Amino acid sequence: MIFLKTDEEVELLRESNQMVARTLAEVAKVIKEGTTTQQLNKLADEFIRDNGGVPSFLNYNSFPASLCISPNDVVVHGIPSDDIVIKAGDIVSVDCGVLKNGFHGDSAYTFCIGEVAPEVIRLLKTTKESLYKGIEMAIEGKRLGDIGNAIQSYCEQHGYSVVREMVGHGVGRDLHEDPEVPNYGKRGDGKMLKSGMTIAIEPMINLGKKDIAIEQDGWTARTRDRKHSAHFEHSVVVRRGKADILSTFDYLEEVLKAKGDLIL
Repeated sequence: MIFLKTDEEVELLRESNQMVARTLAEVAKVIKEGTTTQQLNKLADEFIRDNGGVPSFLNYNSFPASLCISPNDVVVHGIPSDDIVIKAGDIVSVDCGVLKNGFHGDSAYTFCIGEVAPEVIRLLKTTKESLYKGIEMAIEGKRLGDIGNAIQSYCEQHGYSVVREMVGHGVGRDLHEDPEVPNYGKRGDGKMLKSGMTIAIEPMINLGKKDIAIEQDGWTARTRDRKHSAHFEHSVVVRRGKADILSTFDYLEEVLKAKGDLIL
C-alpha cells in the first residue's frame, strides 16, 4: 500500500532527512586515507543518537551497522569493519538512514578519496546527474517508469550499466514502503505518481556490466566483473510541477570544499 503524506508528515520527514544530511557531513569531515569503515560507522551512530535520532539501518532485517559503507566495486550494503581501511584512489558510497519523530530519512553519497581515476570520476558525475534527472520526473501525473527511464537512458548513453536487483523505494513511517522505484524502465509505465508520495530515488550505476553478486554475509553486493559502482540517493516528495527534495548534499559538500576535496 502506498501512503500519501500530509504536509505535516512531510515536514517530519524533512527533519529526519536533514539529520541524515548532517550525519553525512560529519562523515565527510573525517573520511580519508587510513580511516576504517567501522570508524565512520561509530561516528555516525554517536552523532545520530546525540541529536535525538535512531539509526534506521541498525538491526534492520539483522543488518549489523548504522551505515552501509560500500567501497569501489561494492554496489550497496557494505558492512563496516575495522579490517576495511580506506585507501587513496578509492571511491566510497556511504548510505545513511535516520528515524526521528516517527519517520525515516534516507540518503547516500559516493565520496572520492584522494586522486581517483578520471574514468571513475566520470562514472560518479554521471550517476549523480542521473539522480537529478530522475527527480525531475517525480511529479504528479508522471509514472514510475518515467523516473526509471530518465535515469537509465542518461546513464546508458554515457556507456554505463544500471543495476537491476537493487531499486529505490517509498519512505515514511517504515524505512522501505511501497512503491519500489527502479532505476530503469519505460516512459509511461508503472504506477501513477500522486502529490504526497514520498520516495527514495537511488541510482546504482556500474562502470562495467550490470551483473552483481551477493557475498556470503548475505548483504554485500559487488559487481561481478569487479569494476567500480557509484551510488547517490535523495528522499523526495512528489508534487505538482516540481518534486520537493527532502534530503540535501549541501552540508557535506561545504565540508568537502573546506577540505579541498573533490566535489562532483
